[in-house]
Formats: sequence, structure tokens, C-alpha cells
Amino acid sequence: MPTSTQERPNILLIISDDHGYADRSSRGSADARTPQLDRLEAAGTVFDQGYVTAPICSPSRAGLIAGAHQQRWGAHWFDTSAFPPSSRQVMPEVLGEAGYRTGYFGKVHYGPERPGDRACPENHGFDQSLYGLAGLSMGRLHYLHHSREAARDYGEAAGAHGVSPLYEDGREVDCEEHLTVEFTDRALDFMGEGAEEAQEPFFCMVAYNAVHNFAWQLPEDELEARALPRHDDFDAAAMDYVDWYDGAISPRLENGRAYYLAQLEIMDREIGRMLDHLEATGRRENTLVVYLTDNGGSTCNYGNNAPLDGTKYSLFEGGVRVPMILSQPGTVPSGARSAALVSAMDLLPTFAAAAGTEVPPSHPIDGSDLRPVWEERSAGHQALHFDTVFQWAVRTPEWKLRGVDPTTGHRDHLLAVEHTDIGQGITLVPMGPDPQPGSESPAADVSAEHPEVVAELTALHEQWRAGLQVVGA
Repeated sequence: MPTSTQERPNILLIISDDHGYADRSSRGSADARTPQLDRLEAAGTVFDQGYVTAPICSPSRAGLIAGAHQQRWGAHWFDTSAFPPSSRQVMPEVLGEAGYRTGYFGKVHYGPERPGDRACPENHGFDQSLYGLAGLSMGRLHYLHHSREAARDYGEAAGAHGVSPLYEDGREVDCEEHLTVEFTDRALDFMGEGAEEAQEPFFCMVAYNAVHNFAWQLPEDELEARALPRHDDFDAAAMDYVDWYDGAISPRLENGRAYYLAQLEIMDREIGRMLDHLEATGRRENTLVVYLTDNGGSTCNYGNNAPLDGTKYSLFEGGVRVPMILSQPGTVPSGARSAALVSAMDLLPTFAAAAGTEVPPSHPIDGSDLRPVWEERSAGHQALHFDTVFQWAVRTPEWKLRGVDPTTGHRDHLLAVEHTDIGQGITLVPMGPDPQPGSESPAADVSAEHPEVVAELTALHEQWRAGLQVVGA
């Protein structure tokens, strides 16, 4: 375990929003061009069975930053999600106490947070920050307009499109730059030129809102370069918001996939800028770079999760298995792939171990240090659990058991509004690192043939639920 200042790596954690599992050129995509993610993969290890803790952003991000199942503080779905309570130390607090400079640049959305809440980066351990409070706008940030003037111009539609000032260290600031570029610019400024590194390593968290919905909001030069038409944003005076969203985005947005891919390519380019900066300042080999997305790709936004079944909102693989890459040349194996079951919860203990510190034992964490995994001394988790109250799942190295409560109405609602089917009933399927299309289809269900496995995994999940100890976390 590194203990000296010189041995402790910088940490750059990059989180995207709704990036489809298949939408990487390294996976043979016919139209997604991601050369910088390919570059990161070539210099690191791809975890083909990397998972987040929820199929939607808020609880997933809460579990990631705490290294624990967010159900421990009652966060299951949009209506219950919340940032971890103040009694639980989160990622920047752990690393800050270990002597790291900490910076956050991007989307904040752990629940219905408001300015000044603990969910705001300056209130949970980040020294510097520039962020948008997506909790003010149903999880959305406008890609182009974040100023007081823009909010006045949009009027009632401002909330629907996430048009509001950004926050710099908790203070309102105007921004009219493309957010993917602006967040990268701020991250580069924070990382600096390297002179300070000998004394203080950094932890930089970049949480892009790309490639989330409203992806047609592109700068004029990007539209022109791609020969894409400009679309106006929603007019609150013209129609009901939900009806407009349902009719305009999926499946009837002209060039919908092209807008999504444009936002993805811009994000990929900006990731390349950060990698270039680390190389130019001589810090690439002493920086652990992590990339993942917050949940599976969204049907509404033209994401592609092939060969995984399902999408965002569901506990099919396409909702919770995500692109996940770790890279530190000379430390993490380069050009490698791992089939281990790993989770976003594993990042906190991994970062703490790299920093030569420990996560305080006052509240349990559920993640594990990933170093034994990339050193091939561990196969990762023996089981991963998921639970949104109305759907639940258990994933082991051999099996996937999934259950959906048919009485809640969530299935019909998500099918009508989000164009995704979460399934129904209890299903058991064999599952490994390389599933084929249809691996979780009704035809693949073997629950009737293996009732003993259903019983075993159901009992395992009930035991997990009982052990969550939801007591204010």
C-alpha cells in the first residue's frame, strides 16, 4: 500500500450520464466514435462486468460516492433518493483528510437537493467546484444556457430544461459555454501544471451531463460540422411538458441518434484533453484515471446497450452494467480485460487504499479494494444486489435472478413514458461476462428448471435486505 506523498497517485474520476454499453468504437460500434476512451482502454483495464448500484442516476451516484448500498439510508428510486447523511464520510472527505486537494466539476444529482444542502460539493469535502444542481430540474441540465438572463428568457420552461445559473463553490455564477467543455476547462485549471503535486496529490471528479437527454442542444459550429438542423427547446406556453417529451424525443426526434452521438464525441474529445494534459505535465503514470457512466443507456435518448437486454430504469443488464475503465500505466495492467464482478461501490475503498488511508469504520461500506482484482488475486464480488422496491435482482458469477412486482403500476408507467419495459414476475437466467442478445428474454428463463437456485438466491437477497440496517445511516 502506498504511504509516502510521492507514491500516492492523483485520482481523476470521470462519470458520464446514460452512456450506452455498446456505444464505444472499441466494442465495434458502427457509428459511435470514441478514440479517447479507446486510448484509455489501451492504457488500462476494462471491467466487462462493472455495475452501478441503481438503474437511474440519483441513487447510483449516492452509492458511488459513499462506497455503500444507498438503500442503507433509504435511497431506492427517484422519490426516495438522497445524498448520504452527514454522519457518513464520503469520497472527497476521506481523500481530503489524507492530504488530497479535491475538486468537483459537473452535474450534481443525488436527490431533490437545493443550494446549501450537504449534497452540494463544497459541503461534503470538495475544496473547489463548479456544478449544476440538476435536482432543481428533474435531473436535467441545459447543455448551453446557464445564466440568470437565460432563466428569465425561458420563463416557465427554465425548470423543464435545467436552465439556471451554475454554482462555483456554492455561489451562483453565469455560464453560456457548452457544459462538457466548461467542466473540462475547470478540471484542467484545478489539476494545474504539476508543480504542486510533490506536496499535494489531487482528487478530481468530473461528472458530465453528457450524454443525457436534450442532446440536440449543440453549439452552432458542432451542428454545422455535422449538417444537423437546430431544434428549438420546449415552449411551456405551447403544450404540456410530459406530452411534449414523449412525442418529441423518442421515437420521433429527427436525427435523434446523431445528436446523441455528437454529444458523446464531444465528451470523448474532452476526455482526451485531460489525458493530454496529464501527459504534457508528466503526471500520467502517477494518475489513476477511472471512467464509468451512472446507469445504462436510455431508449429515450437513443443509447445502445447491445448485447445487453434492457435499458436505463430496468434491472436488466442494460440498466446496471456499464462501461467501466481503470487506468494507471505501470500499476493497472494495460490493454487488459477483467471478467470479475465489480461495482461502483468499489471505487471508494480502492481510492482510499491508493491514498494510504482507510475508510472510517463508523458506518459499513459495501465496496472492496479493486487492486486484488486487477492483480488477478480476486474474482470480485460473489454477489451483487439491486433493489428499487418495485423491482430487485441478484447477480452472481453464474446466475441472474430478477423480480418485478406487478401490482405497483411502475411497469406500465415506464413503458408509456420512457419507452422501456422492466419485465414482470420472477426470472432466472444463466449469466456470464459475455451475454448474447436475448440472454434475459422470457425464452431464456430457467426458473422452472432450477427452483433450488431461485430459492437460494431469493434467500440471499432477503438476508441482504435484512442486513442493511437503515437507521439514519
